[in-house]
Amino acid sequence: MNRIDPNLLRLAGMALADVLNNPGPADAKLGAFFRQNRELGTRERAFVAESVYGVLRRKGLLAHLTGGEDPRKLLLALLLRVQGMSLRDLDASLSKRQKEWAQEIKARSTDGLSLAQQADLPDWLWQKLSAQYGEAEALTIARSMHQPASLDLRVNTIKATREEVAQRFASESTAVTPTPYSPIGLRMPQKMTISRHPFFTDGKIEVQDEGSQLLAHLVAPRRGEMVADFCAGAGGKTLALGALMRNSGRLYAFDVSEKRLSNLGQRLKRSGLSNLHSQLIQGEQDPKLKRLQAKFDRVLVDAPCSGLGTLRRNPDLKWRQTEQDITELTAKQASILARAARLVKGGGRLIYATCSLLADENEKIAEAFLATHPEFTLVPANQILAQQHIGLDTGNYLKLFPHVHQTDGFFAAVFTKTAGEKTEEAA
Repeated sequence: MNRIDPNLLRLAGMALADVLNNPGPADAKLGAFFRQNRELGTRERAFVAESVYGVLRRKGLLAHLTGGEDPRKLLLALLLRVQGMSLRDLDASLSKRQKEWAQEIKARSTDGLSLAQQADLPDWLWQKLSAQYGEAEALTIARSMHQPASLDLRVNTIKATREEVAQRFASESTAVTPTPYSPIGLRMPQKMTISRHPFFTDGKIEVQDEGSQLLAHLVAPRRGEMVADFCAGAGGKTLALGALMRNSGRLYAFDVSEKRLSNLGQRLKRSGLSNLHSQLIQGEQDPKLKRLQAKFDRVLVDAPCSGLGTLRRNPDLKWRQTEQDITELTAKQASILARAARLVKGGGRLIYATCSLLADENEKIAEAFLATHPEFTLVPANQILAQQHIGLDTGNYLKLFPHVHQTDGFFAAVFTKTAGEKTEEAA
């Protein structure tokens, strides 16, 4: 085992302290930390990032082993009890005080762990998941989130084929495999910096989880249609929809964030798409939307959500959110879905999606929408995927899990509007 530089341990502890003690996303905090420590090389940056994310994934266990949330102790517990390093491995890197901590951590029993600590989840989230899925399944789901996600790529079929891209990577001795469900995806087990690869800079590939790719296929846009991505964000799904439309029809990307739409603009230039129109809106009551009522064949609502299906990538989310946050999000989700429904024309489809695992944000929103919008009916997700020869059947709703499908956790419901049904006027 290579000796860890004591200064690197110190820096990892500093980065972890910043992430744990200050509000905001972990990836943004790490980005700022690396900008302040530009002298760090690739390997050092990787050690710091993996240490921080490792602690966030297993903080329930590590806090038990250390008796608290001291970042330096949590880091030692990660190295000794999760990564399997020995006291001898670390001996030369630790101060006298740290060696005493290490001895205590090594000796600490895990017999007293609660189920929430075993799952590495806050108590409120464990209670929700175990009530919904049962304790055994909830524990399996939670533990599947301890593993880092693979790197999934979407081939931009406007510019390339999956076979062409796979052959290029094979020629470079880069291991890729076709995604099992998405017909346009490739999976890389090893993380690599893809942003400088010619296929990325040329717009032939985009980084996109297979679950997100499948959502575009569930929207199933057709050539020449009017399609809206109502919460477009940085536009990963929007670009996938444009490619499925073969650059025809009109595709609108709506979002309330100018910064996110700006990021979409940069990706759009690479993509080769010319049918995409981004629109900044002030909210779901923006007057721009009133002019577009009942005009769209397809409307996707990838709603703001807890993101709890993405814990493999964003483990800090489980510690940053509260039960109150979920209550506020579900009110927002219901409001956004109801507003987006007005854009759908008779015979058109409305697709509601989240990257959450909670029924509060998923089935309950879908059921409440159907109860208050009799002009819409549920279309079975398995039926739509079967029509596109995608061998995935999760029933009436699309429901994806890391431990079953090796994707992020996703949910989607598809509704169709009765043909000829008039949309109510906006309030």
